[in-house]
Amino acid sequence: MNLALFDLDNTLLPIDSDYAWGEFTNRLGWTDPIAFKAKNDQFYADYQAGVLDIHDYVRFATQAVKARGADAGAKAHAQFMQEVILPHLKPQALELVRQHQAAGDHVMIVTATNEFVTRPIAQAFGVQELIAVELARDSRGWITGEILGTPSFKEGKVHRISEWLSAHQKTWQDVQITFYSDSINDLPLLERAQIPVAVNPDARLRQLATDRGWRILQLFS
Repeated sequence: MNLALFDLDNTLLPIDSDYAWGEFTNRLGWTDPIAFKAKNDQFYADYQAGVLDIHDYVRFATQAVKARGADAGAKAHAQFMQEVILPHLKPQALELVRQHQAAGDHVMIVTATNEFVTRPIAQAFGVQELIAVELARDSRGWITGEILGTPSFKEGKVHRISEWLSAHQKTWQDVQITFYSDSINDLPLLERAQIPVAVNPDARLRQLATDRGWRILQLFS
């Protein structure tokens, strides 16, 4: 089986959907405009530096929508898709996904952004299978702000792919993986993939990819 795995933010999208969702809820007036932006910017800097505490971040990132409830969250996300995400769906990214689908590869998006933000985005790309940070739910089925299971972040992406393989009665030896990512945070899975591709890579990943002879794809200018 050929698996084509795609990171999402700054890989298939030229933006970070997690950060953009936070900015969007800020514009809606769901958060304190100054305090939220400062903390959101700090978390994003931590991510870029490779020191993000994913549990703290998810609590922070979901706090506003958790408080508003499921109906308001769904309505806001539909607006977010129209105003923020769809204008950033680039033809070259859509075509890259389509090429793998046309070749018969099993295509998945594997992202460290939570499922609430990313599931509609994956669907917009025509990708049915999403591995994202799963959110714990309360007795009413609404998010609690905590993470369910292993977050798909750093080494967690390898763990989640291992779980997927086991669920499909396969091992790492049964598949050939092509993995596209922009971030040094994804190094654990890039190193497990037979075909690692650095897409729009950050400076550290670009240098590493150059040193190791990995393919570098500049999908966005």
